Amino acid sequence: MASKSEIMQLAKKEGIKFVQMQFMDILGTVKNVTIPTTKLEKALDEGVFFDGSSVLGYATIEESDMRLKPDPDTFVVLPWLQDNMKTARIVCDVYDYEDNRFDGDPRAALQKLMKRVQKKGWMFNTAPEYEFFLFMPDERGDPTTKPSDYGGYFDLMRDRGDNVRKEIVTYLNAMGFDVEASHHEVAPGQHEIDLAYADAITSADRVAMMKYVTKTIASKHGLYATFMPKPIFGVNGSGMHVNQSLMAQSKSVFYDPKGTYKLSKPALHFIGGMLKYAKETCAVLASSVNSYKRLVPGYEAPVYISWANRNRSAFIRVPAGRGARTRIELRNPDPAGNPYLQFTVMLAAGLKGIEDKIEPPEPVEKDIFRMSAEEREALGIGALPENLGQALDCMKRSSLVREAMGDHLFNHFLYIKGQEWDSYRAQVSDWEIKTLLPAL
Repeated sequence: MASKSEIMQLAKKEGIKFVQMQFMDILGTVKNVTIPTTKLEKALDEGVFFDGSSVLGYATIEESDMRLKPDPDTFVVLPWLQDNMKTARIVCDVYDYEDNRFDGDPRAALQKLMKRVQKKGWMFNTAPEYEFFLFMPDERGDPTTKPSDYGGYFDLMRDRGDNVRKEIVTYLNAMGFDVEASHHEVAPGQHEIDLAYADAITSADRVAMMKYVTKTIASKHGLYATFMPKPIFGVNGSGMHVNQSLMAQSKSVFYDPKGTYKLSKPALHFIGGMLKYAKETCAVLASSVNSYKRLVPGYEAPVYISWANRNRSAFIRVPAGRGARTRIELRNPDPAGNPYLQFTVMLAAGLKGIEDKIEPPEPVEKDIFRMSAEEREALGIGALPENLGQALDCMKRSSLVREAMGDHLFNHFLYIKGQEWDSYRAQVSDWEIKTLLPAL
């Protein structure tokens, strides 16, 4: 862990003028308090006070006094700001007015579960593959849904979108994030950036920063970046496939050279847990009403609850690498959610699978979308919730998700997302006007 003196020396060496004290609200929006570096030492010693009642899902007015305590290991320099604007970022943990760790901080839920894993001698690592769209703004600077390009999957292009992606990768690597790859995705204007493995807390910290960097650099190039799961009808939506592994030192707990598919019993039970609790965790992994416009047949996003080694229509896929590279890819999360909570519930489901020795069914390597309902039923393949309302109903009944998130986050999440669903389902859409008004 970095010491206060190391942080102060680094800030002086880099000529840092400002420090962004960052944390996240319940929905995944990055929040920030910026301090001059003249106040950095005090912040490292005492934290920074703020009004928690103004942060979505945090606290009431009666409990509003909160403190941000910086995590020194998360100090990074923002490489696109220079000279008198040179700025660093540090992720903060949130404490209440009595100096107790605040249960409503999404980072706290993941930290708590990670400690459980570490007691078993394991480390839970994640590597998210996050997708986003780059759109053209209108003459007033407001975002449209006009793509920045009309390329397709893996297309080699020389346009503003390609330059944006390369600049994002350059800055992420400068901050030590270790980007594995980037490429154009299937839909026009759609891109993907993949990060290397890190422990789940570090990985979630990085996802939060990636969103900030992506929007910042896109704006610099006159484009608008969005993590909305399905902004355009008729093309693929944006997901955030999450590769996961449990490691014991440098060895994968998921690997067994003599096991079925060269997977260990813990790996199979982890898969079994994620399958069993797929419906209960779905509201957190796909947390927007728009998420369920992505989770429909025909667009490579998972709809049916199954697992496979090669089949990309499955909910869970086990990529080809074995040994230390043995991992499990979960395919229904999207980048609109809160990464701390997303990683929390997927880990909780997997751990429950290991603890209860939940055996998964046989993998399904056929295209599930082409199966009839009778074929899926015969194979015991269930479906994910069709909309946010159904997903919230499943979550409400989940003791697993409640225990993993804690009562504060669990209840506030259900309330806030329940309001979103109620507001959405009361709307009258253009489709209804165009289709039903002339006919009825």
